[in-house]
Amino acid sequence: MRRLFWLGIGLAVGVVVVRKATRAAHAYTPAGIADNLSQSAGGLVEELRSFVADVRAGMAEREHEIHEAFAQGEAFDDQFAELREDPRIGDREIFPEEHKR
Repeated sequence: MRRLFWLGIGLAVGVVVVRKATRAAHAYTPAGIADNLSQSAGGLVEELRSFVADVRAGMAEREHEIHEAFAQGEAFDDQFAELREDPRIGDREIFPEEHKR
């Protein structure tokens, strides 16, 4: 009975080792590498789509805020006003493409 038990354990361990070795060997074949790359590229595409969706949502939210402020007659929040008034910086460093002419 003991020998049969250890034979069963040995067979189970052997099956697990062979399956893991087969998976590892498949990962280094051209088909396995192609599978890994396609999964990675698919994940990258999904992350890029998610990023673009987040940026678009942020843009829409900011545009809505600007339209509400305009409808209420509030001045637009100029984030660069203080920088433009600083004589050390001025418009040349904030918008260098406008001063190359």
